[in-house]
Amino acid sequence: MREEYRTLAMGVEASGEFEDRRSRFIAQIRRVESEREAQDFIDEVRSRHHDARHNVPAWVLSDGRERCSDDGEPSHTGGTPTLEVLRGAGLADVCCVVTRYFGGTLLGPGGLKRAYTAATQEAVSAAERDGALVTMGLCTRVTCVIPYSSYGRVERLVSDCGGRVKDSVFAEDVQLTIAFRSGEEARFVDAMRELAAGEDLCIVGEPTFAEL
Repeated sequence: MREEYRTLAMGVEASGEFEDRRSRFIAQIRRVESEREAQDFIDEVRSRHHDARHNVPAWVLSDGRERCSDDGEPSHTGGTPTLEVLRGAGLADVCCVVTRYFGGTLLGPGGLKRAYTAATQEAVSAAERDGALVTMGLCTRVTCVIPYSSYGRVERLVSDCGGRVKDSVFAEDVQLTIAFRSGEEARFVDAMRELAAGEDLCIVGEPTFAEL
């Protein structure tokens, strides 16, 4: 499993288009987190473009699984170049479906590879321009309860240690939930122990994937 990867923001669909000799290639990319979600998106695009000659899918998951299909195009001219663009962009947990509307002229294997590559690259570039790509990585959450008098000092310590406060609960004391890149939380926990004269104020969670 990857320690860090890029993916589309949740709920976003990016698209890009390329045309060659009147054949239109429309690439559509969405975030997916399982093979089932990838298949659901493929089915949705096929329904959306039911009149197209081909709907070529490729998907990559963060656990290393990946798959592609040429959907009737000559072998390795559609799915493989689409998948290679996703890999080259460092994307995971994404599915791309490239819809082709045939323009009446055969493009040949080389032309098809270039067209599927270009359409997918356009969709990735559009996602980048729109700020729709996010970086996912292993994060560790730390929860601590502190007195109000220490709040400002602990906030600065969080920032100095590279963390982000995800939640604050103000009651008799202040409960903070802080996210760190996994491995970076140790410096904060040690500093908090020193601040509390040896008392452990922090509860450290298990690493999980989250948006960095």
